[in-house]
Amino acid sequence: MYTEDDLLPISALQHLAFCERQWALIHVEGAWAENRLTAEGRVLHDHPHEPETEVRGDIRIARGLQLRSLELGLVGKADVVEFHRVEQGGIPLEDTPGLWQPFIVEYKRGHPKIGHEDEVQLCAQVLCLEEMLGISISSAAFFYGEPRRRYELALDNALRQETEQLISRLHQLTAVGQTPQAEYSPKCKSCSLIDVCLPGTTSGPKSARTYLIKSIIQAEETVS
Repeated sequence: MYTEDDLLPISALQHLAFCERQWALIHVEGAWAENRLTAEGRVLHDHPHEPETEVRGDIRIARGLQLRSLELGLVGKADVVEFHRVEQGGIPLEDTPGLWQPFIVEYKRGHPKIGHEDEVQLCAQVLCLEEMLGISISSAAFFYGEPRRRYELALDNALRQETEQLISRLHQLTAVGQTPQAEYSPKCKSCSLIDVCLPGTTSGPKSARTYLIKSIIQAEETVS
């Protein structure tokens, strides 16, 4: 069990799954830079993150619901949690008759990604809500901005295990507090921190550190 002071943001899991260096630049060094992709994502989140409750027949919609897990050491916020009225297996809600099954909907810009960074972030939200409500949740969904449609995500054991392993890695790296060396890959082009990270000059044999060391050695050889 973690304490309140140990809780880490759920959003950090998405950064970590995408790139450990990106995670460190944001969450260890406090660097941030916005590009078109991050700006569009922020705008898409503005409305869902406004705390409010809405009723649509047998569905109650909660926006901006705070999430927390002392077992996993996470804290964050769900864009939308729908509570669907069910005959059995749900939970009671305050001042509301019947039983209700929660269903998280996460808003994202663009299209579904190739990697699993979105999936582990959403799974972590579900794990937190399961702990908070004492209920099992079998699925959740994304709403992507460009196709403007939902994509349902099954929360199977493989995804849960992958998410829990990444959460452990998050706490481990946070305790160390170091920024990994850059490793250039095609996904760097879509990263808003590319001008901060400089993967083309700080990774591999052409890194700035290697260049400086060689320059110092050459200067010493020239003097001697």
